[in-house]
Amino acid sequence: QVQLVESGGGLVQAGGSLRLSCAASGRTVNSYALGWFRQAPGKEREFVAAISWSGVSTYYANSVKGRSTISRDNGMNSVYLQMNSLKPEDTADYYCAAAETWGLPRSVVGFAFWGQGTQVTVSS
Repeated sequence: QVQLVESGGGLVQAGGSLRLSCAASGRTVNSYALGWFRQAPGKEREFVAAISWSGVSTYYANSVKGRSTISRDNGMNSVYLQMNSLKPEDTADYYCAAAETWGLPRSVVGFAFWGQGTQVTVSS
């Protein structure tokens, strides 16, 4: 089993930046695709970004493309999400996820392991 723990959320003003971190334990995730999702109150969980096991391939939701960067450190068994130019509509709980695949899943069902989430609030 893979356990995932997110950190780095908080309250930030519109236009600001945050860096979310996710530390994995239980297994090395070097061969796993890793992703970030978010869920706003009353809405479904939605894809934000994903990175392949090697870190070579990444994919972003249109809503964050150009403002966010996903990265990973296999030595630290961790994945990160740098978010810039934050908007109030980015407010949500952000979840880290892992999938034991060499592909690049982009949906909730594509990921088997999930963290508990970290809250991001962007004030206008």
